[in-house]
Amino acid sequence: MGSQDKSPTSSNPMQRVKVYRLNENGKWDDQGTGHVTVDYSERSEDVGLYVIDEEDNETLLSHRISSDDIYRKQEDTIISWRDPEFSTELALSFQETTGCSYIWDHICSLQRNMHFSSLANDTFNSISSELRELPSVELSTLPLILKIVESGIADQLRVTELILNDQEFLRKLIDLFRICEDLENLDGLHLIFKIVRGIILLNSGQIFEKIFGDELILDIMGCLEYDPESPQAQHRKFLKELVVFKEVVPIKDPVVLSKIHQTYRINYLKDVVLPRALDEAIVGNLNSIIHSNNAVVLSLLKDDNTFIKELFARVKSPNMSREAKEDLVHFLHEFCTLSKSLQMVHQHRLFRDLASEGLFDIIADVLQSEDHNLVLIGTDILILFQILDPNILRTYVSRQEGGLLGILVKNMLTDFGNNMRCQFFEILRSLLESLSTGTQRENLVEIFYEKHLDQLIDVLTSSCLPHSSGQIGSKSVSSDGESKSQSTMKPDILLNICELLSFCVVQHSYRIKCNFLLNNVVDKVLYLTRRKEKYLVVAAVRFMKALVSRNDEHVMNHLVKNNLFKPIIDAFVANGNRYNLLNSAVLDVFEYIRKENLKVLLRYLVETFWDQLEKFETLPSIQALKVKYEQVSFIIMLHIHVVLVLLCM
Repeated sequence: MGSQDKSPTSSNPMQRVKVYRLNENGKWDDQGTGHVTVDYSERSEDVGLYVIDEEDNETLLSHRISSDDIYRKQEDTIISWRDPEFSTELALSFQETTGCSYIWDHICSLQRNMHFSSLANDTFNSISSELRELPSVELSTLPLILKIVESGIADQLRVTELILNDQEFLRKLIDLFRICEDLENLDGLHLIFKIVRGIILLNSGQIFEKIFGDELILDIMGCLEYDPESPQAQHRKFLKELVVFKEVVPIKDPVVLSKIHQTYRINYLKDVVLPRALDEAIVGNLNSIIHSNNAVVLSLLKDDNTFIKELFARVKSPNMSREAKEDLVHFLHEFCTLSKSLQMVHQHRLFRDLASEGLFDIIADVLQSEDHNLVLIGTDILILFQILDPNILRTYVSRQEGGLLGILVKNMLTDFGNNMRCQFFEILRSLLESLSTGTQRENLVEIFYEKHLDQLIDVLTSSCLPHSSGQIGSKSVSSDGESKSQSTMKPDILLNICELLSFCVVQHSYRIKCNFLLNNVVDKVLYLTRRKEKYLVVAAVRFMKALVSRNDEHVMNHLVKNNLFKPIIDAFVANGNRYNLLNSAVLDVFEYIRKENLKVLLRYLVETFWDQLEKFETLPSIQALKVKYEQVSFIIMLHIHVVLVLLCM
């Protein structure tokens, strides 16, 4: 540690660190905050770690990087080591994980370079000051080129500049690669592999633009086949012969085709060819290129009216084969998914155009497919619309008088063998939520209550009969005449129904009297308390809490008149002293009634069920409920007494 004449570093948050030193008492002392670089030291003629104070530009740390295995990376943001020169433990704590990975990769690469050749001591200095151009690309100069490329850690921008200034460098390197491959010169091929890998690790957008171009990319992949540490891969054969590019609709724009192929190859490089060599910064840069390509492709295709119209004409064609139609649906899904690359206003416009072309008609057909994978794809597209603007979907459903709404309800009640029904549940919630306003939402709500509420209640009643104690295997006949068995309906489906009804109680409180009370919906939902699955019983309790939270006197009188708390109390008593979700849910209802001073329910609960609740009087909530009841009763009696006194006067 000491002071050196280092130039001030730019305030890059990725390289912002705190420097710590272990003191004699075994505690870490904070030495200050600054920015770390890996640079060449003219005084020691070595490459080292330097931390420059962010406030006064003084050197907080000067450490010569050692070839010994003394460095440790901890918790993604800390690099620590024992400095052999000062016999002390040091540590750098990074603000960003990407910065930690960046410096760690440089340290590891430098340590590998220290074991390479006798050129080590000269190259760093030549890169920084003496080297004005790259050596000619020949077999004999490959070791020197490799050293220059890999030592770019000391002056990464300078190495990148040298490569970009030599317009023919990459082409000459590819020509030499072809010669070495023809001669089966493995030593040369291994060196070229390392050079190409080093060029990629420079993480230059301008270099990426060159090597990922149509002219060079396959040869670049060929260079990367000769990794000396693994068996020879066949990247070129895979990309040229095994990868099948499907055009469900012919794409005539060469720019679009080029961007699509380039995106696939970048993903292949990132995920297959060099997954372990690329750090987070490089992966982020490659992802940016992919994101940019997707935006270009989407922008060009969405503005091509001929392409869009032909796409939908093919999907709607009755003569289209099943396989071809599936490919078209997959394309639509990918098209909508990639639209996230667009700016919000353009994405919104695209989705409205797709809807006007009849996308939802296609989705409605897909959701009725026997192929569950296609149903999942259709659901994903609807969720994309739901996230961007539910009103687009809401407008379509209201105009179709609920055709798609009925399909969504039906699929929520269908066992697809996965969590897909939860997605239908979320879409229905989004369509019915009260945050939106207007006639479209009112039409949707009207359709839901008129056509589908009874359908949901039928499923509940057929799955837990009111007089059967919820025994599995009990049967009933639903309103559509279909005989159902409890065992055929998954409990998760019943949970979604109950959650949706609870949601409706909260969102559409004006519907409670005409749709929930008159049709005994509350009574039927409480059949769930007879199920053996405790989470269904808890769901029924939460439904009751949603009703009570409306603070509607008419609703409370209905609950009292029909003794609808009895199933809740019976489930609570049967649960005993077990402290679980059911216990907490029931006590939560009691607490709400007490705190809100709902006198009708207070008197009803204590006067009707105290014999059952008395044995739980040690619980604070039960005890507080009884105290509140006594207070209310006293006030009522006092009022009665005052009235009687006044009457007698």
